[in-house]
Amino acid sequence: MKKLLWLVLCVVTLPVMAAIDGAQILQKVDRNLEPESYEAYRKLTDIQPDGSRKESVLYTMKKGRDRIVALFLAPPSDKGRVTLRLGDNMWLYIPEVGRAIRITSLQSVTGSVFNNADILRIDYTAEYNVEAAEEQNDAYLLSLKAKSGEVAYDRLKMWVDKQLLLPVTIEAYAASGLLIKTLRFKDVKDFGNGIKRPATLETDSPLQKGYKSVMLWSGLKKADFRDEIFTLNYLPRIQELRK
Repeated sequence: MKKLLWLVLCVVTLPVMAAIDGAQILQKVDRNLEPESYEAYRKLTDIQPDGSRKESVLYTMKKGRDRIVALFLAPPSDKGRVTLRLGDNMWLYIPEVGRAIRITSLQSVTGSVFNNADILRIDYTAEYNVEAAEEQNDAYLLSLKAKSGEVAYDRLKMWVDKQLLLPVTIEAYAASGLLIKTLRFKDVKDFGNGIKRPATLETDSPLQKGYKSVMLWSGLKKADFRDEIFTLNYLPRIQELRK
């Protein structure tokens, strides 16, 4: 009886481990990666198996959780093109054609390992639910499930730095369980005004062996935009907004 009482006392006095709130962590990841509304410049470099490179430069504007537009500044062949995302819907405006065409999340307007969902990324919390969260040394591991079949990746495994609450590595999977690509976040930089995030994002895919793509961020800052900017009718005028 004494032994039983001692065991009960030990259990009662053990510290209670707080459950990990994966949804809250994911919300913080979204805001730490970027303000809810912002402007930024990004350079995408696509590296071929033979070492050759193609570079694209984009001026990007985002408003809210699921509206984003990107203007191509380079290369010359793509200059003036604009991509728009509204929720799960995406378009590419081509000046020579004079109209916008529908594009899908798994396509890539740059021919990159980065697909359109990566280039026009909206908040993770807008697309995914957290199914599980666990601690792994200095990181949290979040297991995410897409909220709908329109999302580019059915599942994500996201390793989040415990101190910075920023992603370190993301593995993206198809519904079949096939690994589609791995995203690696590097070079944490202070952009000012409380924005501190990785300035480099690298990706490769087992489905595109020998190919690699790199995205470099610069000039990231909070900004506010009119709603009309994120409409099909405004796409021909996006260039006027670049400062």
